[in-house]
Amino acid sequence: MMMTSEWAFILDEADELSAMILSSEQAQKLRDAYAAVYGDESLVHQIYAFNRMKEQYEDVQRFGKYHPDYHIIMKKIRQQKRSLDLDERVANLKLAENDFQDLLDEISLLIGKSVSDAVKVPVSNPFFATSSSCGTGCGSGGSCSCSA
Repeated sequence: MMMTSEWAFILDEADELSAMILSSEQAQKLRDAYAAVYGDESLVHQIYAFNRMKEQYEDVQRFGKYHPDYHIIMKKIRQQKRSLDLDERVANLKLAENDFQDLLDEISLLIGKSVSDAVKVPVSNPFFATSSSCGTGCGSGGSCSCSA
């Protein structure tokens, strides 16, 4: 592929879009929330302990209730998850992640639709997925005029 002025223009526009995304309010909230969570040593230790417990949980899941530590590990993982979920900083981080993902989904849809209305853009939020005319699991058996 040869570099043409058109490609250089596209790369410049992509760099500008990237800079705008990184300077967005959602990106700043995500950075702040991340710093709040991972700046607290005790919370980081809690997250690390939860991740270790998740590994044990996955091992227990292979054997199910026949694993000798099934009940103990199932109880501990629920307690640790609840403890993390109730922490306001972790909740704020999750919300900031979702907001940032929504921003990225909106941008992806705009770029995809600028190419063609037939472009399928995978998104994490079902609200954005319903904006396409079909192919998103309408379940109506073709009554939406799609060619499923």
